[in-house]
Amino acid sequence: METLIQNVWTKSKLLIKGFIIAVLVLLLQIPAYYVKELIAERENRQKESITEVSSKWAGKQNISGPVLVLPHWQNDADSSRNKSKHYAYFLPDEVNIKAQVSPIEKYRGIYKVMLYTVKLNVSGAFKYVQLEKLKIPAANILWNEAFVRVDVSDIKGLNDELKLNWNDEMLILSPQNLDPHSNEGLYAPVHLTSLEDLKNIHFSTEMNLNGSGQLLFTPTGKSTTVQLHSHWPHPSFNGVILPQTTQVNDSGFNASWRSLAHKRSFPQQWKDDDFTTSLSATTISASNIATAAFGVDLFVPVNGYQKTMRSIKYAALCILLTFAAFFLIETTHKKSVHPFQYGLIGLALILFYTLLLSFSEYIGFNFSYVIASVFTIGLFAWFIKGVLSSSRLTSILSIVLVLLYLYVFTILQLQDYSLLLGSMGLFITLAIIMHFSRKIQW
Repeated sequence: METLIQNVWTKSKLLIKGFIIAVLVLLLQIPAYYVKELIAERENRQKESITEVSSKWAGKQNISGPVLVLPHWQNDADSSRNKSKHYAYFLPDEVNIKAQVSPIEKYRGIYKVMLYTVKLNVSGAFKYVQLEKLKIPAANILWNEAFVRVDVSDIKGLNDELKLNWNDEMLILSPQNLDPHSNEGLYAPVHLTSLEDLKNIHFSTEMNLNGSGQLLFTPTGKSTTVQLHSHWPHPSFNGVILPQTTQVNDSGFNASWRSLAHKRSFPQQWKDDDFTTSLSATTISASNIATAAFGVDLFVPVNGYQKTMRSIKYAALCILLTFAAFFLIETTHKKSVHPFQYGLIGLALILFYTLLLSFSEYIGFNFSYVIASVFTIGLFAWFIKGVLSSSRLTSILSIVLVLLYLYVFTILQLQDYSLLLGSMGLFITLAIIMHFSRKIQW
């Protein structure tokens, strides 16, 4: 009977130990979760620093305009005698923008914040303001109340007084609101007396503007062209259209856009705060024309927090494969390792990510990955050498860990091929485990 019990225990202890190791893998997900929370906390702190610095400099900028606004009288629908004031908005036929963006890197503690200054040269023309499309009689126009509006997302970023050359008349724009349908923008009264003053209007202005992160342009012209140049080598083009031409290299980038009216969801003129597009019967708020904007983010390449968060998603895989290799080697070589020692090895693998996080805040992700890997594999090799008392087995397990960390690092770098590489790696790993498991007398 005693011999039978001993035989049953001998045949079952491998399965029991395998079950204990599986439970350890699950338990180690608890500290891995707290490391994820730590990464998220540090990333949020970085975002708060960026927001704080940007708020004192200037936020994202979207340049729009100019828009010509003509107040006019209109008979009320319920009475032909009562009149009320309404506003007609007209967009220019041509808008040409040339922008020179100078990136500025600031630091809040250890966190880098991307700021910029931009010098803008804006010019264009109203060839003919078509009142008839809105069915507005010239006699109803309040000529002495006409004004022009230019929208700048964050006027705190303006370094100089904004002046607009309007048919050789110099207008000074101010935030004094003349438009009841908008609470944003800069305004200036324009001198108009008759329909003749609405023909061949030429305008130009120069802006010296601060901003952070993003620079957009709303295509208010029937034809809008934008030429953008910067020394920042990491642009991320966004918006409803991409640039027609781009040139990006280590010394900066050049990009140019051309937007035509038929590509937009809003017309050249409308009344009050709503209009119906020619493309759809849907009424769209005039304040939403900014959704047609395009431009560029002064993109900061993927920061260490994002890569560290991506890497810790492989923590369970790294622990499982390391334990599997350790288990196969100790079993095939008749060594005995206590589950407590498996737990210590697992904690060392978790601490890899805290090392990676802390170093990446100072020296970047790639170098941090190398340093954290060297520290972790060194600790692992030292501990295993004492447990197994075998330099050969220690070398084998250390090589396994090196290949594992190299495999994960490659997946992180090759984002487009990560699924393919991950599938192939797991398939090969499973094949190796199946090969060695054949030698075990389960």
